[in-house]
Amino acid sequence: MDLHELLESTLAGLGYELVDIERSARGKLIRVFIDKPEGVSVDDCVAVSNHLSRLLAVENIDYDRLEISSPGLDRPLRKVADFIRFGGESAKLRLRVALQGQRNFVGILREVNDGVLKLEVDGKMLDLELNNLEKARLIPKL
Repeated sequence: MDLHELLESTLAGLGYELVDIERSARGKLIRVFIDKPEGVSVDDCVAVSNHLSRLLAVENIDYDRLEISSPGLDRPLRKVADFIRFGGESAKLRLRVALQGQRNFVGILREVNDGVLKLEVDGKMLDLELNNLEKARLIPKL
């Protein structure tokens, strides 16, 4: 089992969603981004850090520093479930391959069906293939 699978199954058992993992070039820093529907508190990060520290020791995963964080207000969107959960929210997306000569879009997430995201941009609906998304993030409401 790779690190992503290990953390995803462990965090799900604790009631958290694994949003992302970042590792430093030498693999000595592991940064884990977690979320839950009501948001993540400092206490959540402490509890997850303590649990994962023990888990990584048991699994013999070599690291020097472990950081646990919320995904932030501009949360990345990666899974189909993310696009469904945040339907109606504004997002910034970048495509791998341009659509109509454009790679960057800002719009409102509408729905996902069969791997196609409907994004409302300036009152018009665009169909974007999820497998063509390079990057997607929520736009924070300030």
